[in-house]
Amino acid sequence: MGNIYTDGEYMDQNPSWHEEDAPWKAAQIRLMLQRQPIKFKSVAEIGCGVGAILADLSNTLQGDLQFSGYDIAGPAIDRARQKESDRLHFHNEDLLQKDEFFDLLLIMDVIEHVPDYLGFLKGCQTKAKYKIYHIPLDIHASSVIRGSVISARESVGHIQYFTAESALASLSGTGHKIIDSFLTDGGLALSSLHPSLKRSIANVPRRIISAFSKKWAARLMGGYSLLVLTE
Repeated sequence: MGNIYTDGEYMDQNPSWHEEDAPWKAAQIRLMLQRQPIKFKSVAEIGCGVGAILADLSNTLQGDLQFSGYDIAGPAIDRARQKESDRLHFHNEDLLQKDEFFDLLLIMDVIEHVPDYLGFLKGCQTKAKYKIYHIPLDIHASSVIRGSVISARESVGHIQYFTAESALASLSGTGHKIIDSFLTDGGLALSSLHPSLKRSIANVPRRIISAFSKKWAARLMGGYSLLVLTE
């Protein structure tokens, strides 16, 4: 990741570090774990930010579990450590540079920020038996027609852009075995947390199309991400 995450620039532009979205993201992870009841005891997250997703999961997932969050952004980890407990700990380190291995690794809205994302994916593959990725699908018909594919570069630091097909191909091409995947509707589900006239207008056709097909809503209107469980 670039220096904007370590020098405080990203936090200046996104002071909440998207903490308000964490309960919804944690719910998507729990849904995947219900669909695919894999066995795990140790959970880590790369790019955990202020730690809200892991904190939510540590409070809601039952069992003898240990949670570890890793992020290179010191200001984010300082806030995350306020959430620590006996089974939840945070580290201002790059997990890919450490000799650690976990049962389950979470990579939630991270790879779109990474310059060498294929190298990053290869590194993640070696750090856990199972991985759950959440990947925004910034390439869709609306963004191409409007010439706004890279609009998220300035607002939230996206430098890589995906369709569902290219995201899955990137994972498969870096040694991941795809177990399950599904679309998540953040554009609709999180609209009340991020209100705007543009979003409200886009959500009208998005909601109509999604009632018939989420796949086509994602391809035509965007506002969706892909949650993927891999081994």
